Amino acid sequence: MDLIERISRQFQDNTRTTLDALEMLAAPIAGAIEVMTSSLLDNGKILVCGGSGSSGDARRFAAQLVNGFELERPSLAAFALSADASTLAPIAGDPSPAALFSRQILALGQPGDVLLTLSTSGDSSRIVDAIRAAQERDMRIIALTGIEGGTVAELLGPDDIHLCAPADRTARIQELHLLILHCLCDGIDCLLLGVED
Repeated sequence: MDLIERISRQFQDNTRTTLDALEMLAAPIAGAIEVMTSSLLDNGKILVCGGSGSSGDARRFAAQLVNGFELERPSLAAFALSADASTLAPIAGDPSPAALFSRQILALGQPGDVLLTLSTSGDSSRIVDAIRAAQERDMRIIALTGIEGGTVAELLGPDDIHLCAPADRTARIQELHLLILHCLCDGIDCLLLGVED
């Protein structure tokens, strides 16, 4: 096996997928930035959750909103629903583990808040239940998925934003999700701070 060739193919595949995503997702990402910034300016908050492997990305995104991304600014109201072990422990023992995020959304979510979800397949039962709970709370939803968007795509309403990575491989979807999250952080900072370039 030629490892250099294999590594080169990974980079090339990533580049192709990223450029395809740019064509498809630049406008919806800008829309998501505007929705989240508007919510924050109106004293709303961003609740974030990720299915399985995406939960770490969800926590990092919330931390970047609270602690700052690349520009100095005040902390923003964001909370990763997978971050509080004390809250998660009793819920994890619930007969319905899919309620892991939805119960927190029903407790914390308010109209005008935004739920940001990450699911590579779009079929995570926890994410599906989270979206239903956010709809109950009249929250806007921004969903990052891959493949075709799965059940998540079917649940989203006309005011929600679907950022579906144009990829089938989990690695490519996760790489695009991370780039999208960085674009969201950067865009929110730029709108809040009036950065022009």
